Amino acid sequence: MPDLLLEAINPVLPSRDVKKSIQFYVEKLGFSVSFQDADDPRYAAVGRDRIEIHLRWHDSSSWDRVERPNIRIAVCDVEHLYSVFQPLGIFASDTTLRDTAFGTREFGFFDPDGNLLTFYSDLGE
Repeated sequence: MPDLLLEAINPVLPSRDVKKSIQFYVEKLGFSVSFQDADDPRYAAVGRDRIEIHLRWHDSSSWDRVERPNIRIAVCDVEHLYSVFQPLGIFASDTTLRDTAFGTREFGFFDPDGNLLTFYSDLGE
């Protein structure tokens, strides 16, 4: 099989209110808007550093059938990122920075639509 030259993966997260989701990612997590399809968007993307997350609107009447994903985002300095995000009021009361049995140090939290974002660094690096 020839080399594929893969460069990135861009997850698409469900959102009940794309404008509100954009606001969360921009104001709380320091992302910027890459694009949006309208002033009242139904599809948009936000990016920070080399990460881009797409946000797609789903009607609230079908929300119970929309599966919310868990996205794992590798970062260079997870301790620093944890200290930046901690005072923003986005963590649950039990959110901690922890070492895992599989060799990572990580923390996670849910965005306003229940999508789990886990940020991690490998302990071996």
